[in-house]
Amino acid sequence: MEIKKILVPVLLLGVAAAAVILQPWRTDETSDEIVLYGNVDLRQVALAFKGSERVQEMRVEEGDSVVPGQVLAVLDTTMLTLRIRQARAQVRVQQEGLNRLVAGSRPQEIAQTEAASNAAQAELNQARQQLQRVRNINVETDGQAVSQFDIESAEARFAIAEANLNRAQQVQALSIDGPASEDIARADAMLEAANAELAVLEQQLEDAQLRAPIAAIVRSRLLEPGDMASPQRPAYNLAITQPKWVRAYISEVNLGRVLPGQSASVTTDSHPEQSLQGTVGYISSVAEFTPKSVQTEDLRTSLVYEIRVRVEDPDNRLRLGMPATVRLDADGLGAQR
Repeated sequence: MEIKKILVPVLLLGVAAAAVILQPWRTDETSDEIVLYGNVDLRQVALAFKGSERVQEMRVEEGDSVVPGQVLAVLDTTMLTLRIRQARAQVRVQQEGLNRLVAGSRPQEIAQTEAASNAAQAELNQARQQLQRVRNINVETDGQAVSQFDIESAEARFAIAEANLNRAQQVQALSIDGPASEDIARADAMLEAANAELAVLEQQLEDAQLRAPIAAIVRSRLLEPGDMASPQRPAYNLAITQPKWVRAYISEVNLGRVLPGQSASVTTDSHPEQSLQGTVGYISSVAEFTPKSVQTEDLRTSLVYEIRVRVEDPDNRLRLGMPATVRLDADGLGAQR
């Protein structure tokens, strides 16, 4: 009898302890509130330079708050600046060449080709007269006063003068017509290529400044001035301040009482009296923890599923990994549906 009196209180204490242990996962289905426990989760960004060069400046430290567009680090741009100056000079050269072709021949150039054509015409006239004189003398003297060599020489000079006139006239025509459309198109393409090369270099100069993409807090500074930066080597790790999430787990018993978009309140141990508003943003479709590979009917109710609650934290009280308590209003579930 005495043993029974001792065992009864022990068994009652064991049952009570088991009920306390299971309570966080087995919220009463008839209750309008579901209480879950989790941790604050922040999304992170690893920032790296697009190019490879020595780091010149690292402007922020761990814990600093940064805003979108803020310059966080700068690369050495000495060689890049020189290449940009060279590319700009090349653009000017190509632009002047194109302008020269588009403008066409200058009046002085046209006059010069006209003078050359007139001179060639005069030489042809003189060569023609000389050839005619030699032929006449040859006829009058019956071939005695002029040799065959003199006749052939006069004929050769006439042919040369005629060819020179033809060439001068063609040069004059080209001067009057101006550059060909193909030459202008080629010069324009070369100018476009030079501008594209300059744009690439200027973009590299812009990328030499590492900027914050969003509002965040610097978690870690991974490079120092003098280090060689590369796209594969982050310079900073940033923690995104908004949005913030609380990752928690819910039992299968209460899984059907939670929907995406459902309202929630979040509290922390450091501010238990000040709750933050949130909404359910994600509910896992796969059980996170299973006690056995095959579950009995009783064990199936012990499965838990991950949920993530998006929290509004205007005062920036939540920190990465901070324990948090989530309370879901299960009474408003019908309105969500």
